[in-house]
Amino acid sequence: MSETSHAHQVHAAPTGFIWKYVFSLDHKIIGLQYYFLALIAVFLGMALSIIFRLRLAWPTEHWPLLAKIFPAGFEGGPMLPEFYLAMLTMHGTIMVFFVLTTAPQSGFGNYFLPIQIGAHDMAFPVLNMLSFWVTFVSMAVMVAALFVTGGAPISGWTAYAPLSALGEVAGPGLGAGQTLWIISIAIFCLASLLGALNFITTVLNMRAKGMSLMRMPLTVWTWFTTAILALLSFPVLLAGGILLLFDRIGGTSFFIPAGLVVSDKVIPHAGGSPILWQHLFWFFGHPEVYIAILPGMGVTSQLLSTFARKPIYGYRAMVYAVFAIGLLGFFVWGHHMFMSGLSPMSALVFSMLTLTIGVPSAVKTFNWLGTLWGGKIRFTTPMLYAIGFVSLFVSGGITGLFLGQTSIDIPLHDTYFPGGSFPPDHGGGSYLWHLRRDLLLVPQNVWPHVERRLGQASFLVDVHRSERHLHADAHHGDHGPSAALRAGH
Repeated sequence: MSETSHAHQVHAAPTGFIWKYVFSLDHKIIGLQYYFLALIAVFLGMALSIIFRLRLAWPTEHWPLLAKIFPAGFEGGPMLPEFYLAMLTMHGTIMVFFVLTTAPQSGFGNYFLPIQIGAHDMAFPVLNMLSFWVTFVSMAVMVAALFVTGGAPISGWTAYAPLSALGEVAGPGLGAGQTLWIISIAIFCLASLLGALNFITTVLNMRAKGMSLMRMPLTVWTWFTTAILALLSFPVLLAGGILLLFDRIGGTSFFIPAGLVVSDKVIPHAGGSPILWQHLFWFFGHPEVYIAILPGMGVTSQLLSTFARKPIYGYRAMVYAVFAIGLLGFFVWGHHMFMSGLSPMSALVFSMLTLTIGVPSAVKTFNWLGTLWGGKIRFTTPMLYAIGFVSLFVSGGITGLFLGQTSIDIPLHDTYFPGGSFPPDHGGGSYLWHLRRDLLLVPQNVWPHVERRLGQASFLVDVHRSERHLHADAHHGDHGPSAALRAGH
């Protein structure tokens, strides 16, 4: 492996607005394009979350404005449960794929990675531009699912079969809306593969002279590891999506078992296994957790080191921990399937591997604390958010010690407890902390004192909100949201 940058031809400067800002080959512009696409997805996801939470807060209330926009979701009365599920599905999908996956890796990674390794640009600028526009098309197809006849899918962001495989006979939103959902995810997988190849090639072949792998910033290590995870996991989801599409429109039976009766109609399929879809989805789904969180860990490491004014504690151990987290992430997908009837031996193996991930995670946490220990800490806005990241990572990660054991996971299934760590750890840790930190840093050279006060206030609000969210869900873990819907209150 070469430790010096390979010869690289710098692309010509753009000559017009279209080629400079729309179909740009500049890694910074492409990073900003990803960033603002994710920002649009954030606001769309937030709007959807507000809509479905109206059902939880006021289940019998009428909403005339929403009824005009989505008449099929209200039918002249309160919000229908099917519409609630559709909004929940689209919210989860948009936030996981187009925010948590897109912003930390494609947005920040494209912008900063070449700078941090001394490269002129990414290895394949045209491929980089193409990967963004394929991602854009994927999001456009996903948003279109909100407005097609029958509405958005109601199968959740995991699209569990056979519900997602049967077509519109299974319920509203499972016709054209579900088909568009699958097509959108397949397109997104292709875009992610293009981006992953670009990241890996750039890191391996385009480092500045003298920058060995063990001299790279930890941010680069996390983007590099994330790209490897994407390269190995997204093809599995892509294959599963294609098979699911075949079941829906081709008459195959990959995920549809024999003997299903829906609305007094016998489904003419046989031989499929719904559990197969769960295996394929979660083989992607758990590495996706680290695709979302690893870039945040890298940025946090750099910020803690910078504002503690000392080198990161245990650099090599941090690198090995990042790779260990990524590697172990491919062996624990079964802990998402404890309720599916796994054999006790399989469940035990997955449980032990799940708890093992706590070791490299603890190494990172203690090294972050070691970086702070004895440092000359400056409590700037970025530093506050970095410390907040560590706090949320520990608080949210503690739930894994419970849910990684079948004896505890099974009774806690279908309650608020499993979801309690997801928004604080991934919403707070992966993206929103980056977003708000960067927005607060923009005016620091113009009005630093005001910026400092705004930053501190925003940090306090964010960390209080995130911790309250986690603790409330843990406290109310014995009351599942689905139970509340069934009870009508």
